[in-house]
Amino acid sequence: MKDSHEILMIACGALAREIETLKQLNQMKFWKIRFLPARWHNHPQKILEGIEKILEETNGRYSRIFVAYADCGNGGMFDRLIENYGVERLPGAHCYESFSGTQNFEKMMVEEPGTFFLTDFLVKTFDQLVFRELGLDRHPELKEEYFRHYKRLVYLAQTVDSELRTKAKQAAELLELKYEYRYTGYGDLKTVLNSWLQTSLYGKTDQHLLA
Repeated sequence: MKDSHEILMIACGALAREIETLKQLNQMKFWKIRFLPARWHNHPQKILEGIEKILEETNGRYSRIFVAYADCGNGGMFDRLIENYGVERLPGAHCYESFSGTQNFEKMMVEEPGTFFLTDFLVKTFDQLVFRELGLDRHPELKEEYFRHYKRLVYLAQTVDSELRTKAKQAAELLELKYEYRYTGYGDLKTVLNSWLQTSLYGKTDQHLLA
């Protein structure tokens, strides 16, 4: 990559509000962020194809490139792709793990393997990205097929918002799942962005903290 002050982050659209907030709070003015559609999570291969296209287009134009995606259902193919470009991604399997932290996420899965997760973004877009995207509005009988192995819905909240809590509970009722609420804030997403910011500024991770 050429000697440039600019840094590129390729990010999931489902994390747009959180990432933009952290960028503004910490004056990350040299960071350019390109968000990919959140709906691609229903078609993980599109995520790989989209990221590879951007990496091919931008390779050599930025001092560093980071990818704000976890594995997101790609079964290790994600890591094989980005390894060729020398970039880093969010650790873990998905954003639920990023927000809750690996230890807490693993504990929740031990408690109940059949857990369906929502974040602030997914609560706000539940009707479109879950209900309609899965075809439940047209074929309600599919609910049994999609959710037969789920027992509970856990809302991992990034903000304290009573309206979102109500909507999340309604989603659980619609899917006939036990409802739980857990506040996570930005969780490990904030920690990882802090590490990336350190790397871009100082080449290490102990001189600057995200707000």
